[in-house]
Amino acid sequence: MLPGDGFTDEQRARLARSVAATEQATGLNVVLHVGPLEGGREGARALLASCGEASEASVVVAVDPNARGLQIVTGRQAAVILDDRTCGLVALAMTSSFSAGDLVGGIRNGLQVMADHGRNSRTVHLDTF
Repeated sequence: MLPGDGFTDEQRARLARSVAATEQATGLNVVLHVGPLEGGREGARALLASCGEASEASVVVAVDPNARGLQIVTGRQAAVILDDRTCGLVALAMTSSFSAGDLVGGIRNGLQVMADHGRNSRTVHLDTF
């Protein structure tokens, strides 16, 4: 997570806790970028690629408040857990709060939706009963 200009230490800590909780719930690496994002979606893909070997199991959430931009990009393994529908719900949760002027709350709401919908589900095989 990049700290972003204008965040207080408390806000940074709240965002860091939200990222950690989402990572724990989903088993994915969550990269949160808040600030200018050169190239829009391609810039978010470049952030994902910068994760190296971890990029397959990573999700990038890039928020550019000045450009009013939001990009959510997933690696191949992460896309299985966070499908397009889930990412759409995450974006909706975020933008609803953003439109009310709550940047930190919007990010936290979106990460909570991501955690709720992308939880590692326990696989139960019928032959184990």
